[in-house]
Amino acid sequence: MASIFGFRSRDPARDRQNDVSRLDRLAKLFEQVTAEIEAERDGLENRYRTKATNAAFLVEAMENGSASERRSSEVSALTKSILDCERRIAALSRQNGMMKEVRHSLDMVFDENSDSAGTAEFARPAGAGRG
Repeated sequence: MASIFGFRSRDPARDRQNDVSRLDRLAKLFEQVTAEIEAERDGLENRYRTKATNAAFLVEAMENGSASERRSSEVSALTKSILDCERRIAALSRQNGMMKEVRHSLDMVFDENSDSAGTAEFARPAGAGRG
């Protein structure tokens, strides 16, 4: 497209293609980070359950007299570990929520761009959906 001033603008379809490509890369990055957060949280929750079970059995054994009182330091260590796990799980849950919000914002930007572009010839970014 040329004007009388010699300024050439790019084809809107090419702009749209660049936008979709950029948004697709962002969507994939957000999905990768979300998967990392969820994997860490899942692994931590498994370790948390194991530690909680071990602590419960140890306390019960101490109460029944089948474990010595000197193992109370072990109970303290397990308790600290359990509290640390709870804090980290809460932090990961907040991060996961934030990633979902950011991902939703990306969808909103895509929707705004597709409305203003007025074309539907390009697909939504990978993994783009209504979240």
